Amino acid sequence: MKMERIGRRNYVVTFALDAWDLNLHFITGERYNYVIDTGLGSGSMAPILAWLQKSPKPVVVVNTHFHWDHIWGNHCFGSALIVSHRLCREIIAEKWDDMLLKNRRYVRGTAEKALPNLVFEQALHFPDDGIQLLYTPGHTVDCISVYDERDKVLNAGDNIGDTLDELVPNIETDKAVFAQTMRACQQLGVAACVSGHNVLLGPAVFGQILDLL
Repeated sequence: MKMERIGRRNYVVTFALDAWDLNLHFITGERYNYVIDTGLGSGSMAPILAWLQKSPKPVVVVNTHFHWDHIWGNHCFGSALIVSHRLCREIIAEKWDDMLLKNRRYVRGTAEKALPNLVFEQALHFPDDGIQLLYTPGHTVDCISVYDERDKVLNAGDNIGDTLDELVPNIETDKAVFAQTMRACQQLGVAACVSGHNVLLGPAVFGQILDLL
């Protein structure tokens, strides 16, 4: 496990697993601390929870999409706000038991069902902290991205492929929908892009993915 600081207030914790790397991201805002995706359970969340104990600010948890490796640690945050796209909440509620049954070997610590308790459709803004949540379908129909307006850091979730050799992820939406998401990301003025599994990337990645499409 390693922790990397990006800009003034963004931190990425990377776990090197057998099959892939897993990036968990948190942002220390003025009003809230933001935890973006919760990994494989309480074991994934332990280093982030230890860091956040230093801060009295409440936590906002964000699920970028419904896949199990991004949601199993939701329960670690008690009554905190858990935010996702509306479709994400619906799919987690429907598929939780099946995802856990098929992938239980990947659980780290405990994994208990904790659904998002705040959902949105197109965008959600936390103006005090300069944090935007944006609906960016592609990898899955419910994907969102998290943009830090102040550090110019974008978390694109799994809309970026897992490795430098495979920048284009598995796409469950129409390819034209995903291309529109990439163009929207290009327009944000991103300085750095965090993803669920790849290394830290620069703004050129969106153009590279569009070329590969």
